[in-house]
Amino acid sequence: MRVTNPRDVLTHAARCAHENRGQREGCGTRADPAFLAQNRAAPRKTAMPDHHAACSCGQLSLVAHGDPIRISMCHCLACQRRTGSTYGAQARFPREDVEIVGESTEYVRIGDHGDAAHFHFCPRCGATVYYWTDDGSAIAVPVGAFADPGFPPPRVSVWEVRRHPWVSVPDGAQRRE
Repeated sequence: MRVTNPRDVLTHAARCAHENRGQREGCGTRADPAFLAQNRAAPRKTAMPDHHAACSCGQLSLVAHGDPIRISMCHCLACQRRTGSTYGAQARFPREDVEIVGESTEYVRIGDHGDAAHFHFCPRCGATVYYWTDDGSAIAVPVGAFADPGFPPPRVSVWEVRRHPWVSVPDGAQRRE
């Protein structure tokens, strides 16, 4: 389905899954064939690349149509904790260009600047597949969820002040403290 307001879709899916004890057939969520047919994305007229991302077990996945509007790496301590690595790398896409399939659990984190980030991860395997910030204009996808070694490198590096000194940043990337 094409995401227009991810919060509404995911809240509805979680409510239906709970009310129907996991039996989603016919409840109008993403597993309902009638709902899928009614909300299927319109075919693209131009040949833009599709990027497929998924959690470790494959239950939660997405397709992002077209090129990302931003690819960045974040060295903030919250991203280091969230990823279990030295930085987080993510690609952002306009939310209207992202189709999400599967159930997710949401975790909301307030950042250093006071904005909320809504992280969605698989309730089975725990892998984060996407998130958005309060304005909701873009869906961010951890680059590793694409499992594509040919994915373009980050063009922006933020929270450089917290970057581990042995982590390199791609040549030409904008750097922000």
